[in-house]
Amino acid sequence: MRTIHKIGKLSFVLISIILLAKACSYDKNPKTYLKRVLNNLEQIESASYYTTTEGWAPGDTVANMILDRYIKEFNNPLDTTIGASFVELLQDDTTQMKLCYDGIMRALVREDDKKIILDSFNVRKLPFRPIIPPFFNYTKSIIKYALETKDSISMVFEECGDTLHLSLSIFEDKQIEFFGKPYLMDNKYTFDNNDSKYDIWINKSNGLPFKLRREMFHDISVRTCRDVELNKMNREDFKASDYFQTDFSIQTYRSGKRSWSKGLEGKVAPDWVLKNANNKTFALKDMKSKALMIQFTSVSCGPCRASVPFLNKLDSEYIKEDFDFVAIEGFSSNSNVLKSYQNRSDINYTFLMSTKDVTKSYEVKSVPVFFILDENRVIRKVIRGYGEGSTDKKIRDAINELI
Repeated sequence: MRTIHKIGKLSFVLISIILLAKACSYDKNPKTYLKRVLNNLEQIESASYYTTTEGWAPGDTVANMILDRYIKEFNNPLDTTIGASFVELLQDDTTQMKLCYDGIMRALVREDDKKIILDSFNVRKLPFRPIIPPFFNYTKSIIKYALETKDSISMVFEECGDTLHLSLSIFEDKQIEFFGKPYLMDNKYTFDNNDSKYDIWINKSNGLPFKLRREMFHDISVRTCRDVELNKMNREDFKASDYFQTDFSIQTYRSGKRSWSKGLEGKVAPDWVLKNANNKTFALKDMKSKALMIQFTSVSCGPCRASVPFLNKLDSEYIKEDFDFVAIEGFSSNSNVLKSYQNRSDINYTFLMSTKDVTKSYEVKSVPVFFILDENRVIRKVIRGYGEGSTDKKIRDAINELI
């Protein structure tokens, strides 16, 4: 991995270890203790456990996403990318798969049309496999990095009763994500800073992590695991297809060839009545402009946030009789999250909260996506993604054709 040092602020490698407890019972040398934890993790050949994952946008205190899963995780040395195989199942029905990765391909479940999408990573060429690794593989990668890296980092240890808390801050010019190995992320939507922070809570009784917090510029997540059973399964017995829902069809992943939302072009836009963060109601039928644009967005989406300055400007370029615009948060229904995001992003246009039915009716699978409607509310153009300049022009051209 390429090493980057901050110029001026950090002209040499900084690895500071701060002990916040007096006589720590776990070890007087925290790096030595971390090596023992890493060794414990390396002894795990299989693990089953329950997880709860919570996610929210920076600055918010209330989670806008909570996922409960039952995980089967296997160490997989044959996979030189992630280094693990795993399956995610629903907690309340462990016969229902949500995601599976066997070291060669991942299987994604689409509940809306009962399909399992198989992705062998041959379509999108990336230097990593975009998979959130299972808990023990993930924490093993982070701790190994903390012990071996020459990047600019800070490690803070705190002893809290039966728990040890490791706080790892990474001060690099790009954020670092862990997909089996650490990767510098080439992300042009980082905005305020590029620091990465990982917190790991370790159970002193068994020397294993049980909680992980990840903080990036665009989102924060916390994953907690419980009811862990170790080394009671054989990796050789793990077969991804054993977990496929029998009534689901199988489809191969084809990036760039999906017809999501495009199928709505030429059709009347699905009707909706939605509320903003202040509980004020807005209806599609009440919007009377010649051209109308609807953006589906997300508070945790970097490109969505990058589009805000353009959308603020666009909203003031036209009179309301000619053009109107509304943004819809597609995935969070928490009004506090919406208010915080609006304030942080200086949004001056109408911002509403969707419902599952509305998001589904517009076939929204990813964000941002822009729908351009004519005065009869027929969808004339669907524009997916956002790139400053290029997307701006596409949107303006589509609007100008209708007014």
